[in-house]
Amino acid sequence: MSHVPSSQTDSDVYKTLLESTKAIPWRIDWQSMTFSYIGPQIETLLGWSQHSWVSVDDWVERMHPDDREYVVNICVSQSRAGVDHEADYRALTVNGDYVWIRDVVHVIRKHGEVEALIGFMFDISERKQTEEHLIRLQKQLEEYSYQDGLTGIANRRMFDTVLEREWASAQRSQLPLSLIILDIDFFKQYNDHFGHIKGDDCLRQVARTLALAANRPRDFIARIGGEEFVWLLPETDAASARQVARRCLHLICQQEIEHPHSAVSHLLTLSLGVGTRLVTAGSEALEFVEEVDKLLYQAKHDGRMRAAFADD
Repeated sequence: MSHVPSSQTDSDVYKTLLESTKAIPWRIDWQSMTFSYIGPQIETLLGWSQHSWVSVDDWVERMHPDDREYVVNICVSQSRAGVDHEADYRALTVNGDYVWIRDVVHVIRKHGEVEALIGFMFDISERKQTEEHLIRLQKQLEEYSYQDGLTGIANRRMFDTVLEREWASAQRSQLPLSLIILDIDFFKQYNDHFGHIKGDDCLRQVARTLALAANRPRDFIARIGGEEFVWLLPETDAASARQVARRCLHLICQQEIEHPHSAVSHLLTLSLGVGTRLVTAGSEALEFVEEVDKLLYQAKHDGRMRAAFADD
């Protein structure tokens, strides 16, 4: 019986694992700018044969013309600097259609010089369609009465619509969905002291501040009643949601809105509940909202001017 070297066996195993994933692995030699490897999954996704990917020119030519300059410049500059990076672009299929791709690139260096680039291509078409759908929804805010008349951000009705869609998306993708529910501490006392006109101005200022803190297309903020707001964070894990919550507290603190009748500070403050969920079949979005709402009340019980997290 012949003996197969363990290193060869390991290599075969690794190759089988790589080629059984939906992500498409590839490797480019930096000096020659040629593909030394690309996974056979590329043919399933785009239709171009595995062997037709010879040089970087093939990659560039099969990219949407509107994306080429930006993506190539980013990839070349980051690679030369030895910095791992990623880029989103539309890739041409053999049938003339386009598929949204996210390329995640790792730079391999040898003796201080770039030797090769390795990475994975991911099909993100569904994610892009979801983002475009959200943009269309946002444009329809006024037309369908989805806008809060006082602050100009989304209202409870819009939140319910977006939550339903993002809940279904999170179940399909199995990526975490995070939710922040927050309200203004002792807002009744603020209204009683300053009057409702200044109280309305305060709500607008809080809404603007929260909107400024959003930095991704699918981050969604709404006022759901009174002094209560929600922030829905798709594809966001607990650690990232924690950072967003702390940014909210910091940004409101920076506004230095006077609140002399607050029991916790001479400035306006917030209490937040923060939760994260991996959505499973049969689970209810409303149950998740209720869990995060309990965390908000936990933050109030613990002294306000703070956030309560599900993992604490």
